[in-house]
Amino acid sequence: QVQLVESGGGLVQPGGSLRLSCARSGSILGWNTMGWFRRAPGMERELVARIGTQVTQYADSVKGRFTISRDNTRQTVYLQMNDLKPDDTAVYYCYVGMWGSEPRYWGQGTQVTVNS
Repeated sequence: QVQLVESGGGLVQPGGSLRLSCARSGSILGWNTMGWFRRAPGMERELVARIGTQVTQYADSVKGRFTISRDNTRQTVYLQMNDLKPDDTAVYYCYVGMWGSEPRYWGQGTQVTVNS
């Protein structure tokens, strides 16, 4: 059974930074992608960033500000978020799946609030 546990969310002022972490337990053999979605109140789910075997992808709204990475053992994926804006306020969800397909496993979510 795969479990994903996010951490690192919180309240930050505009222009600030946060680093989200997603720790994975359980085998994801065959699932080659980890990434982050977010959902703001009243909005559709949005893919923020994902990382595959040798490729990364970002939403246009976060390019140049967010960086996704994973550690060498592939047990943890990170989302470094810089120059945060109020529009980044959302619950951020980590996921595991296949590139281009719907996520297979989800974390519980972590709240990010950008507010002065």
